[in-house]
Amino acid sequence: MKFVDEAVITIRSGDGGAGCTSFRRERFIERGGPDGGDGGDGGNVILRADPGKRTLYDFRRQKMRRAGNGSPGMGKQKHGKNGRHCYIDLPPGTVVTTADTNETIADLTDAGTEVIVARGGKGGRGNKRFATSTNRAPRHSQPGLPGIDITLKLELKLLADVGIVGLPNAGKSTLISAMSAARPKIADYPFTTLTPTLGMVEPPFGDPFAVADIPGLIEGAHQGTGLGIKFLKHIERTGILIHLIDAGAIDPESPLAAFTMLNRELSLYSTSLAEKSQIVVLNKMDLAGTEHRVDCFKNALPDHEIHPISAVTGKGIDTLVTLLSTRLLHG
Repeated sequence: MKFVDEAVITIRSGDGGAGCTSFRRERFIERGGPDGGDGGDGGNVILRADPGKRTLYDFRRQKMRRAGNGSPGMGKQKHGKNGRHCYIDLPPGTVVTTADTNETIADLTDAGTEVIVARGGKGGRGNKRFATSTNRAPRHSQPGLPGIDITLKLELKLLADVGIVGLPNAGKSTLISAMSAARPKIADYPFTTLTPTLGMVEPPFGDPFAVADIPGLIEGAHQGTGLGIKFLKHIERTGILIHLIDAGAIDPESPLAAFTMLNRELSLYSTSLAEKSQIVVLNKMDLAGTEHRVDCFKNALPDHEIHPISAVTGKGIDTLVTLLSTRLLHG
């Protein structure tokens, strides 16, 4: 199924059923009193975080969701049936806002969370409800209240503990494959990965954690250049960032050029991204001639802990997984 992380849908809660105007009519009872029942309530529209969902693709095709209307009341004080609720199952991590005011009305971060976003109209009262000592035969009842129409914007932000960021061809897809069971498309050309990939990592100790491979960022990404802001949102919720750098592409004359540029893009998009904990990882250490380039990088960044690895051969992967597990365990 195609990965879709944005959609706009319209929802409508159910109308309330009308109350009934009715009088008791039975043999040997000349003047039966009012016995009109109440109408049923309209159904609610309820958002639900379903861990089995991974994309908003379904909402690109079906953009209208309705709850059921309440049934009208009946004689003999019979209450109308309530309308059917409409459940909308969304991937955990979906942020729901109103399309017109952009007001956030739900942030479904936890699986199983349910949020009522549109309540159904109340059912009207039957004429039995209006009987008093001075008006024993009321001939009126209430109509049901109408439901609510709302246009919603759905935006999926992946829930991952660790986000892998880096320039195209840094080896992010290969790294997530080496760390987890995820199998993204891998090839030696820019923008191979066109959608975020989520993988689960089983560390030697501690709980399993989720790692997101974020498609390659380039200069101007915060303004939408390249894949741009389309995927930057997917690292807003991560606890730790792996800043992955192609060791073979480091320029000894300007070793921090790529590192500085990408960090600038993160900060221009969101100050909170720039403040996230980063682990600097130099990949492709299996390539010839990388040792000198790595030394230049380390000398230019003496205050940072640098982790050389090879995602292809697996060198340094176990150490990196252990480090991530420790960081996540101790916050």
